[in-house]
Amino acid sequence: MPGASPAPATAPAPPAAAPGRTPRITGLHTRLLTVPLRRSWGQEAPENHVIATEIQTDDGAAGRGFSWTPTIGPQAVQALLDYDIAPFITGMEASPEGVWDLLWKRLHEAGGGGLTTIAMAGVDLALWDLQARRAGASVTALLGQRQDAVETYGSGVNLHYSLDELVAQVERWVAAGHRAVKVKVGKPDVREDAERLDAVRSVLGPDRKLMIDANQRWDLPATFRALDVLGEYGLEWLEEPLRADDLWAYRRLRKQSLVPIALGENLHTVYRFRDFIEAEAVDIIQPNIVRVGGITPFRRIVELARTHSIRVMPHLLPELSGQLALTLAEPTLVEDVEDAGFGQLGILDGPSPVRISGNRLTLAGTPGLGFSFTG
Repeated sequence: MPGASPAPATAPAPPAAAPGRTPRITGLHTRLLTVPLRRSWGQEAPENHVIATEIQTDDGAAGRGFSWTPTIGPQAVQALLDYDIAPFITGMEASPEGVWDLLWKRLHEAGGGGLTTIAMAGVDLALWDLQARRAGASVTALLGQRQDAVETYGSGVNLHYSLDELVAQVERWVAAGHRAVKVKVGKPDVREDAERLDAVRSVLGPDRKLMIDANQRWDLPATFRALDVLGEYGLEWLEEPLRADDLWAYRRLRKQSLVPIALGENLHTVYRFRDFIEAEAVDIIQPNIVRVGGITPFRRIVELARTHSIRVMPHLLPELSGQLALTLAEPTLVEDVEDAGFGQLGILDGPSPVRISGNRLTLAGTPGLGFSFTG
């Protein structure tokens, strides 16, 4: 099958694990799925890539997970899983945190984050799925569900939309019941951004939350100029206006900005989150569960944020981030990009593990993570 790693050779069934013994990993299988987006994110991102993963253990069980990238490196991620990760983890006890720590040390020579942690997420998610299935529970229940439902917000990759298309999108969000929305900014002339936000705010009214995301389009002087113009629209946060690596600039920005600063979708390790938090360069962190390497590091990042009273807003992937959001002690918002969920893209072989109705996300109650991909 194109995009699939070679099927493992036929072998005798593994012996059942002895009672009380943690099963060991016997194999890792991957499949690459590329799916066109129903609403294009622009010329640079017309599709998304999912690397579906399955881990087998010596007691005959299996856990399913995935890695994900909207643009760069899906084949590289799959190759890393097939040729470097699979042989390394084979024979290890199927313990998510133990495997994660050993694997991160192994891969660090190729980079502490980025493609390495994206690939690691495929292993970590599958191991958590396996552990929850073995317990006969959802991953949310296994980790400890703290909330019955969590609020979602309407989000869109819409800088390339015309003003009329943008207004129509916001009207759909309002009609669906969203109390918070996020739109893209970063037009060549900030006055056009202001015109678009003025129209958006007119649809939202004064009481709904409005967030803006510049996707690293500005430098520091441009950000200050933009805030002088756009700050009047009652913004809940300004997301990633500067290059994600530029800690020095974010520290200066947060000291002077009256609008809360949000970032994190392009930070990949707990150490980078620690750096930004301790430098007092951020108000809200937005870890992407796949980009940081899975559930194991995501939970560590959340606890770091809690000790510093920093809010956590998971980035994208509501079918995954919604499950983890239900385990958080503090209120959060889950990002729901219009028509971009896995179920909406038609790549789930079965129902979604979460339900979104209006602006509320609840758990469907499927065992494990509940992901089974088509193909």
